[in-house]
Amino acid sequence: MTQQTPHDAIFYDYDVVIVGAGHAGTEAAAAAARVGAHVALLTGNLDTVGQMSCNPAIGGVAKGQIVREIDALGGLMGQAIDASGIQFRLLNRRKGPAMHSPRAQADKRAYQQYIKQAIEEHAGVHLIQEQVEDLWVEDVNGVKRIRGVCTRGNACYRAKAVVLTTGTFLQAIMHTGEAKTDGGRAGEGTSRGISGALLRCGFQISRFKTGTPPRLNAHSIDFSSTEEQPGDPDPQPFSYLNTTIGTEQLPCFITYTTPAVHELIHANLHRAPMYSGQINSTGPRYCPSIEDKVVRFADKDRHQLFLEPEGRNTREIYVNGISTSLPRDVQDQMIRMVPGLENAQIMRYGYAVEYDYCPPDQLLPSLQSKQVQGLFLAGQINGTTGYEEAGCQGLIAGANASRFSQGVEPMVLSRDSSYIGVLIDDLVTRGVDEPYRMFTSRAEYRLSLRQDNADRRLTRMGHAMGLVDAHRLKLLETKEASIAAAMAMLESSRVDSVNGIKHLRRAETTWDEMCDRIPQLGQFDRQVADQVVWDVRYEGYISRQQLQIDRQHRMARKKIPSTFDYQRIAGMRIEARQKLTRIRPIDLDQAGRISGITPADIALLLAYLESGKTAVSEPDS
Repeated sequence: MTQQTPHDAIFYDYDVVIVGAGHAGTEAAAAAARVGAHVALLTGNLDTVGQMSCNPAIGGVAKGQIVREIDALGGLMGQAIDASGIQFRLLNRRKGPAMHSPRAQADKRAYQQYIKQAIEEHAGVHLIQEQVEDLWVEDVNGVKRIRGVCTRGNACYRAKAVVLTTGTFLQAIMHTGEAKTDGGRAGEGTSRGISGALLRCGFQISRFKTGTPPRLNAHSIDFSSTEEQPGDPDPQPFSYLNTTIGTEQLPCFITYTTPAVHELIHANLHRAPMYSGQINSTGPRYCPSIEDKVVRFADKDRHQLFLEPEGRNTREIYVNGISTSLPRDVQDQMIRMVPGLENAQIMRYGYAVEYDYCPPDQLLPSLQSKQVQGLFLAGQINGTTGYEEAGCQGLIAGANASRFSQGVEPMVLSRDSSYIGVLIDDLVTRGVDEPYRMFTSRAEYRLSLRQDNADRRLTRMGHAMGLVDAHRLKLLETKEASIAAAMAMLESSRVDSVNGIKHLRRAETTWDEMCDRIPQLGQFDRQVADQVVWDVRYEGYISRQQLQIDRQHRMARKKIPSTFDYQRIAGMRIEARQKLTRIRPIDLDQAGRISGITPADIALLLAYLESGKTAVSEPDS
């Protein structure tokens, strides 16, 4: 049976349709087109393509690594922030290279304009303003397959694959104190039809909450009462296509809340939607509202606030650290109790947003849904938070939608290859109970997954998948040749009676010292030098880590048929059967990472897979 479409509909034909043009949707459209698809990117408003709805920044701890990986795979985000950044900082410089994380403040309008123009000019992408209201799904003998989408105004877009990147717009409600408004972003509406379509297709849908802080007029701020935070003197680009950042940097500023601010918030908690019962959805634990901060950290008498400019040609200031949905009158009082903000003018009030999302354990590692063939989901619809998390999902979902439309196997990144692989595996294997944010602690192989070597890890794979062009591959090959030449030079040189590699391995030895001792090393640029130093210093750790990776790969070679009947495995615990049936892991490696699955469960599953016999059920004890 096929879902009916309007009898008078106008039909358009594409290989892949992307719904939503935020950070996930734009990366998805560009990736799908690079892999060879004819793509329609549908958005309800052409003026908000690539918009930074919240913090005007890209990168940060672990997030910066993701952006470098997106760039290594040919994505847009790294080049966009290099072109529009107004302050660049490499976080955790005092720690080891595995913890180094690039971050940049953006001119948010310039960033958005860069992304929109890149999409408008991208070969194979057709950007169209349309309001999608329904999914067109074909159901034949119980097997559902996407046929396209239908929009307001009786237009239908036929496609072999569809990617949903709807952000916070599914049945979204904005909250400011007791006031409620339909919408997923200030000044915009909500989307209702897609949630209903997903429910009809058998998806489970839940609700999450996010929020945003007030924006202030810089003219009304006394910056002399705050601490200036400059950018790095040697700003480092995100994109591997760029070697320097030449634009002038703007400072940010730091101030703090006060005990009086906290008293005011406590006195008005009954008017805060999260505490009045008006909102019951879970919000991001690692980016809490100021209401949550003063309740959860009652012992603290102040919280740090960052005053971040939203661009070069605006005086609007983003107040990072004071996300709130308190009523407007409370926000007015609260802001003016902060040092430096005594006369501050609020240009936009903070608010919270409740929205639908689909628990991501309903997806395969390719980000294709288990319920509907050819339907992919990416971004906040999967329960994540952050531009970077959305962008990388969009890239993978778009590439795999294109590959699906061509009838070829999907691209799946492993946990040892990338933070992107860690993120997607976490989502589809473990699910989420709060908005998911990436941290370095989530990556067990973070010594290898550094921000500086994302191109060495991913660009060659991206080229094989059609995501990366010949120019980018050539840059990588040149860099790798230089690294190899430098390593050979060290190996063949003697310094203090040992070869250069052993001497460089000493913690007190610097690259500059090595160049003094072996002058030929001076020909290599800083990027190559850093790679050589870190490869040498971490060789032992990474070799031991490789043993774990090899074991993981052996487990990954034990594939599990998609139709495997776990209910018929004699002796397996009921809980294990239920979880394996719900997640449907593609291999033993993924199965072993499902919460609640024990080594004994894996051993039993392995025995059945290797026996080649049909599992026989036994009565449950």
